[in-house]
Amino acid sequence: MSLQTDPAFFDLLTGSFRRLVGRPLVPDGSLGPDWLYGRAPFAVLAHDTADDPRFVYANRTAQAAFGYAWDEIVGLPSRFSAEAPERAERQRLLDAVARDGFVADYSGLRIAKSGRRFPIMDGIVWQLMDEAGRVRGQAATFPVAV
Repeated sequence: MSLQTDPAFFDLLTGSFRRLVGRPLVPDGSLGPDWLYGRAPFAVLAHDTADDPRFVYANRTAQAAFGYAWDEIVGLPSRFSAEAPERAERQRLLDAVARDGFVADYSGLRIAKSGRRFPIMDGIVWQLMDEAGRVRGQAATFPVAV
């Protein structure tokens, strides 16, 4: 099953967000993985725990923001979401998330597939941590202007 609508991955995203951030990622408990992937008005991305982490999930809002289709963004090293000069700041953010569990009110500059630069504001980046406490990656969410 693809992670797009996988209930177990949805539970990992939403459960770790609730445990670490202290509030729900999805505003209505009845909304599930189909809604988060296809209709959520905010971006959600996640990468794995590799030394050079790769995206494993990007909802449609995130795909639109970055200009990639699912098959293009999944497997892409997440460092490519920022230009080279911004990557050191991005790495400091990811290190803080690993240390603290999450970082809120994140702002930064990102780059789309086309080369278009866009700001992220009011983002939250958190550890994808299962109920046993194992880190499975990191995820981010941020509002997208319509």
